[in-house]
Amino acid sequence: MVADPVVLVVEDDPSQREVLAYNIEAEGYRVVTASNGEEALLSVKDESPDLVVLDWMLPNVSGIEVCRRLKRDATSAKLPVIMLSARSEEDDRVRGLETGADDYIVKPYSVAELLARIRTQLRRTRPAAMGERLEYGDIVVDIEEHRVTRADTALKLGPTEYRLLTTFMERPGRVWSREQLLDRVWGREIYVDTRTVDVHVGRLRKVLTSMGGDDPLRTVRGAGYALG
Repeated sequence: MVADPVVLVVEDDPSQREVLAYNIEAEGYRVVTASNGEEALLSVKDESPDLVVLDWMLPNVSGIEVCRRLKRDATSAKLPVIMLSARSEEDDRVRGLETGADDYIVKPYSVAELLARIRTQLRRTRPAAMGERLEYGDIVVDIEEHRVTRADTALKLGPTEYRLLTTFMERPGRVWSREQLLDRVWGREIYVDTRTVDVHVGRLRKVLTSMGGDDPLRTVRGAGYALG
């Protein structure tokens, strides 16, 4: 089973924040919330969300400034941001998109439209969670059939190794810390020693190289692991 996508909702109005969180959770995503720009920036570091739904008008640090900072930081530059705003003028849309927002929705909007926009962005950043086929070199993961092959040979992976592999394959080249892998693969509610990550990465490597192929996983000393 693939971990549910994590969506950060940044909205200063409590009722709007609650409505957004409720509807997004109903789609099967895990939701974390923030009520201002400072909280949003901290949540991105602490929660590693897959997407941010960001209101333009926030106290202290505006949504535009939050988006600008996220896109300037190498660790969050590729994080999709959907900007919500009551500003409907073309100049405002252009400003929001030029700041780095991946999408721009004018209030009032339909929840169905927002959810559709979220799905579109997540297909790009969390293809496994959206049921898409994953490929990296000669490694293929068919999410619908829960099947992994390398060079057209079927591989047998345990559930944890399967989740690890899909996590790596969704973002080739990204370095995942052990703590981030624990949150994504095991879940935040479960306590597991970080050394457990090393054990399961070792098992995954053994399976991936069992037919003689090169080891596609890279250990980054002091940082974690990456695919490629």
